[in-house]
Amino acid sequence: MRLSRYFLPVLKETPAEAQIVSHRLMLRAGMIKQASAGIYSWLPLGYKVLRNIENIVHEEQIRAGHIPMLMPTLQSADLWRESGRYDDYGQEMLRITDRHGRDMLYGPTNEELITDIFRSHVGSYKDLPLTLYHIQWKFRDEIRPRFGVMRGREFLMKDGYNFDLTKEDALHAYNRHLVSYLRTYERMGLQAIPMRADSGPIGGDDTHEFLVLAETGESEVFYDSQITDLKFGDRQIDYDSVEACQAVLEEFTSRYARTDETHDEAEFAKVPEERRRTARGIEVGQIFYFGTKYSDAMGATVADSEGNKVPVHMGSHGIGVSRLLGAIIEASHDDNGIIWPEGVTPFHCGIVNLKQGDEEADAACDALYNSLTALGLEPLYDDRNERAGGKFATMDLIGLPWRITVGPRGLKNGVVELTSRRTGESEELPPEQAIARIATIYRKASD
Repeated sequence: MRLSRYFLPVLKETPAEAQIVSHRLMLRAGMIKQASAGIYSWLPLGYKVLRNIENIVHEEQIRAGHIPMLMPTLQSADLWRESGRYDDYGQEMLRITDRHGRDMLYGPTNEELITDIFRSHVGSYKDLPLTLYHIQWKFRDEIRPRFGVMRGREFLMKDGYNFDLTKEDALHAYNRHLVSYLRTYERMGLQAIPMRADSGPIGGDDTHEFLVLAETGESEVFYDSQITDLKFGDRQIDYDSVEACQAVLEEFTSRYARTDETHDEAEFAKVPEERRRTARGIEVGQIFYFGTKYSDAMGATVADSEGNKVPVHMGSHGIGVSRLLGAIIEASHDDNGIIWPEGVTPFHCGIVNLKQGDEEADAACDALYNSLTALGLEPLYDDRNERAGGKFATMDLIGLPWRITVGPRGLKNGVVELTSRRTGESEELPPEQAIARIATIYRKASD
């Protein structure tokens, strides 16, 4: 993409309503525009990152054996009355009446709808285990929407639902989700710590939230510092192995880590004092096992091996896709702007032409652009007739991990400048070596 042809409405001034870093930078970088309180239009740059995050979520869900589908945003109130949640959910639910007087709602979650789909099509234990998921827009009518996409009313969410014959099978599904989430977040450059949490209106006894440590987090968290040393890394896990998934769960949840809602001071006191930590955290996902809560209420049963009808054991598992974008910025920025991890960046690198209109500089930038594109990479070429300082400021603000700077002086020596956004370190290289370096970086990032 050439910047002269792109829609990137960057702002020089920070809007007064933006209270936290991610909201300020997303507005300034031209990623979103508020449509109404807690509801945003996703402009091209923000939309590209959103889709990159969504693709990682899809890839890791499918890797774990989960099956994608798509459910509607609007649901019948009758299903929620059947489960008993229609009146219990509270004012966060947006209730709607259609022209025929039927009660509808804009889905805040999908336990009822997926249970109805399951009970309509699955009747035998032979069809289990089964995990279905989708990535869809949700709506929760927050009383005070704030912090941009971190606490909006409309948000993009991955929610998955497992159906199993026994509690033991369902707990394996729970562990399988925990493993897939650890892989997902690390691919995005995040460390998301699984913490014992409260189930809230979803219900159930077993639940963990995944929290990214950040000063602007809405939750107070208490944890053993040893947990921040854990990395999933590039290990390969057999998702069908109960033992392998259980071992990962124990590795990542055996140390103390809880939100303020489930914090136990007596248990926390057992952690050696030098390892006790208190911080703020941003929730980016949650997994639940809630047994037969919905299958009992809604008649989701299967015939077991002896022909008896038994309710299936269920769990639900969510990832805040749009919220993750804000969380990544909160965890990865500096005074000049965003610093995107390679896994989610909207463009793989920026190309800055220091002397637009100079025949040699223009030709070198075009060659870089075409070579990177031929390798399947997406560069953003700043070909505007702007001052160099303005071009650098834009690149720093939008946070592309790598920048190639091209100018007449360097070209006389046969080199361009390759700069890391994260470290600020620059290196002069021949253009073909800069291209090879970028290609190698992203090949490793995708392994």
